[in-house]
Amino acid sequence: MRRSEQAAGGDIAVEVRDLEKRFGAFTAVNRVNFQVRRGEIFGFLGPNGAGKSTTIRMLCGILPPTAGSGQVGGFDIAREQRRIKEHIGYMSQKFSLYEDLTVEENIDFYSGIYRIPAAEKEARKEDVIRAAGIGEFRSSLTGTLSGGWKQRLALGCAIMHHPGIIFLDEPTSGVDPITRANFWSTIKDLAKAGVTVFVTTHYMDEAENCDRMALIYRGTIIAMGTPLEMKTRCMTDEVMELRMPGAEAWADRLRDVEGVRETALFGSALHLVVENAERVGPRIGAALEEGGARGCRPEKITPSLEDVFVSLIETYDAREGEDRRTAGGGGA
Repeated sequence: MRRSEQAAGGDIAVEVRDLEKRFGAFTAVNRVNFQVRRGEIFGFLGPNGAGKSTTIRMLCGILPPTAGSGQVGGFDIAREQRRIKEHIGYMSQKFSLYEDLTVEENIDFYSGIYRIPAAEKEARKEDVIRAAGIGEFRSSLTGTLSGGWKQRLALGCAIMHHPGIIFLDEPTSGVDPITRANFWSTIKDLAKAGVTVFVTTHYMDEAENCDRMALIYRGTIIAMGTPLEMKTRCMTDEVMELRMPGAEAWADRLRDVEGVRETALFGSALHLVVENAERVGPRIGAALEEGGARGCRPEKITPSLEDVFVSLIETYDAREGEDRRTAGGGGA
């Protein structure tokens, strides 16, 4: 049995150990470790510049790692980049399309890149056009399409060779909410069919669609788990919600209340990350009363993933700052 066949039948589709990427003195990815199971939707989440795209490019054989090791589909990311590229699909945040080519010409181009047998090219092309619902635009220049249609076409091109693993780098950036929802429906269907999906995003609401996720920040993975685990196990702080007219005007003032770690707007409501809701709630109420907002009280709520990530990042920054102060001699 060939190694790719063994990998296809195994449980682990992607695995990295102490993976690192440096650009000169800058460490973009700092010794990360994780596994992705076959048929899993794995979210790689974090703010812009956290190291998401750099990691995915190493996994896809586009960038060589500086240190560490990893395998994708059973192939080594440092030595077998060409083999990896043959067995994966990759869709970048720029959709990887040639805008001066027509829809059909883009599909033809990718069928050549993926070495689709000549006898199958026309059938695969029609499959992509049909699945994307893009038949009316088949002769149109790709540059004239909306973001949603480009997204459908890019995904179709990325999976036309029926890969077992697909990497999606910020795939819903710049598209409308309905298109995003439809896209995730397609992703879930692929996963049900056994395809492994590795997706990077900074949209926290999308993370709910993932089976598991890792939060990367400043090149370091600071939390990993299912959406439920992230909300219940990874976050030690609590979240309170303040709903009142003009709640946004209180963000800075309430951040100064003892025990409030962070405040953030969620629509018309204000979320407050606190060390202990029972103790801090009365303090917040007193600050509201003092400011003229009588009768207004925040309520403890189940945190959203965005709440979790804000809390984890704040905790990480505070810990790093304390480590630097300790290393520097202890402060003033």
